[in-house]
Amino acid sequence: MEIRLKRVYDDPAQGDGFRVLVDRLWPRGLSKERAALDLWAKEVAPSTELRKAFHHDDMSWPDFEAAYRAELDGPTRTAVASLREELAPHPVVTLLHAVHDDTHNHALILREELEG
Repeated sequence: MEIRLKRVYDDPAQGDGFRVLVDRLWPRGLSKERAALDLWAKEVAPSTELRKAFHHDDMSWPDFEAAYRAELDGPTRTAVASLREELAPHPVVTLLHAVHDDTHNHALILREELEG
């Protein structure tokens, strides 16, 4: 399975395969039709507290990464395993996120977790 990453605001493409939104909150100003999702996996997104600490309280990327990995290994472990099973039959999966930064976002970490 190939796992790609893409901003949910970008237009859907034929090569996206199975499209999964991995944000806890619905993206502002985006209709469900335009999002063209196959699945909304909000339970594997960072917790509300962690998201706010990173985006609003200036938590560093290394601290966010460590805290999110701890969530993935702890409270959301079952949700990650379920998502992995659901994605398995699809040759191409695109994890969708609303974050502007392509190098510092939770979808990168989640992809690593799903691939490992």
